[in-house]
Amino acid sequence: MDEEIASIKRNDTWELTSLPKGNKATGVKWVYKTKTNQDGKVEKYKAWLVVKDYKQRHGIDFDKVFAPVAKVDTIRLTTAIAAQNQ
Repeated sequence: MDEEIASIKRNDTWELTSLPKGNKATGVKWVYKTKTNQDGKVEKYKAWLVVKDYKQRHGIDFDKVFAPVAKVDTIRLTTAIAAQNQ
């Protein structure tokens, strides 16, 4: 969790502001995952701080949309399929 918070600060992906009158704060939650190696032994623990965006309404609670970054494996697969289909 400390690594995730450090990454958020290092990448400057958040800004502390005052909540405008009449608005509710959107909550966050921690998501955890255990990464294992091929032998099934724990390699490392991962933690992500994510927003509970299912409670937000466009134009009321937010006006910008976050687009997640594609994983390298997804780009590789898409490129391979495109190459096969010319």
